[in-house]
Amino acid sequence: MDTPKPLVTVIVPCYNEAQALPIYYAQMKQIMDKLEADCRLLLVDDGSKDETLACMKALAKQDTRVQYLSFSRNFGKEAAMLAGLTYAKGDYIAIMDADLQDPPDMVPQMLSFLLENPSYDCVATRRTDRKGEPPIRSFFARLFYRMINRISKTEIVDGARDFRLMSRRMVDAILEMGEYNRFSKGIFSWVGFRTHWLSYVNRERAAGETKWSFWKLFLYSIDGITAFSTAPLALASFLGVFCCVISFLYLMIVFIKALLFGDPVAGYPSLACIILFLGGIQLLGIGILGQYLSKTYLEVKKRPAFILQDKNVE
Repeated sequence: MDTPKPLVTVIVPCYNEAQALPIYYAQMKQIMDKLEADCRLLLVDDGSKDETLACMKALAKQDTRVQYLSFSRNFGKEAAMLAGLTYAKGDYIAIMDADLQDPPDMVPQMLSFLLENPSYDCVATRRTDRKGEPPIRSFFARLFYRMINRISKTEIVDGARDFRLMSRRMVDAILEMGEYNRFSKGIFSWVGFRTHWLSYVNRERAAGETKWSFWKLFLYSIDGITAFSTAPLALASFLGVFCCVISFLYLMIVFIKALLFGDPVAGYPSLACIILFLGGIQLLGIGILGQYLSKTYLEVKKRPAFILQDKNVE
């Protein structure tokens, strides 16, 4: 009796990828035709403003293995990945980008490893370099990984990509985490399960332009820090205690100088510096609290992470 082939679904979040999507499909089709598995492509349109959805529908008519989901507006890549994981069927689920920075030719190697090593539930990828990125962006990216791994108990591998192949039980565990503010790189690590890492050299986009500006990446890094660490809250508390101690010591110095030596208390310049310093510390503390409070506010509202306007998958 022949062993049934495993079903593999590849989730592809897309935002304004009308130029890259046909190129991606052409390469991925060759991989799917040769793969020792039944394959599905689940394309997720994240509210694109170009012809991405029309391209998805054309591919779905051309190839029955292509499925698609379309959002009512742009909800972000995290929502697109969540939607894909929610609707994906199969024994193994992959996530990859449509710009070919995630090499399709690595998929057979990833699947073979999981089939030959059933004790593993995930094969993930990481870039060995950041060739082609602006130096300032690469610097802050490395800084982020170093910082979050120091302040968080959840390890996030430097250079880790969303490109990975996961078992069904790992995907089910991820879906049990119903949080609204999602940072998938942390979630993948937090749920556990044994993960095998594959490294590859960074590749340029096949077409189109990146949707991740420096500002968007900065905000995304803040989401990651607030989602997997409370260290900033501890920092705010530490700064408060530090300022209290410094203030008490300075008060004692002023009191002793005035009592023993009759020195007058320093005037406007020192007072202005003290007020600005303490005001800055207070605003920093309030800002940190505000970040966590805003995340809590969004969580308790229980809004859906995404809204579909079109699909061809149940």
